[in-house]
Amino acid sequence: AGLMGLGRTELSLVSQTASRFGGVFSYCLPATTSGDSTGSLSLGGDSSFYRNTTAVAYTRMIADPAQPPFYFMNVTGASVGGAAVTASGLGASNVLIDSGTVISRLAPSVYRAVRAEFARQFTAAGFPAAPEFSLLDTCYNLTGHDEVNVPLLTLRLEGGADVTVEAAGMLFMAKKDGSQVCLAMAGLPYEDQTPIIGNYQQKNKRVVYDTVRSGLGFADEDCSYHM
Repeated sequence: AGLMGLGRTELSLVSQTASRFGGVFSYCLPATTSGDSTGSLSLGGDSSFYRNTTAVAYTRMIADPAQPPFYFMNVTGASVGGAAVTASGLGASNVLIDSGTVISRLAPSVYRAVRAEFARQFTAAGFPAAPEFSLLDTCYNLTGHDEVNVPLLTLRLEGGADVTVEAAGMLFMAKKDGSQVCLAMAGLPYEDQTPIIGNYQQKNKRVVYDTVRSGLGFADEDCSYHM
């Protein structure tokens, strides 16, 4: 067990191998960890083995001197199920993208707007509410429903890139019988805290980190690689 350092510091693997791999790496996280599905990690800019179904769209990679190892970006807008949401927290250039955090934590104003629109659409579809689960406060009873049309969250990034969270990244099944299924994100306590896009919302995405050109790239991809 251990950690692979892929941060922005001089000691990270990315920095130490920059002469060989050009300061570029990418990963693709599978929607499930069951069976032999492994996902993919790539060092270097060779995209020939990617299986992305959309072009890699880039946004500016932002550095925070107070948190030098981490990667930040600017989320300028958001929509849920195609309906745009507005919030004072959108447009702040301090959103952290992190493969080590599971559930995304949004600025309170952004989370309230996303939650309200998601709940409006989901409640209108006739799904009854269920009790909260841990930090997840928006849950439903989906018992008896084999198929559910899930409103998807789309984040608009600086430069015009759109990242849409797939259905597997929108809902967390707290109970396997479907009686408690929750919106898989939460709000931060305070507006000035750092929002985080966690790995649960990065499923089936090729995420490219180009530290030389200061770019973060996103594309849709089936990340169910097999050994």
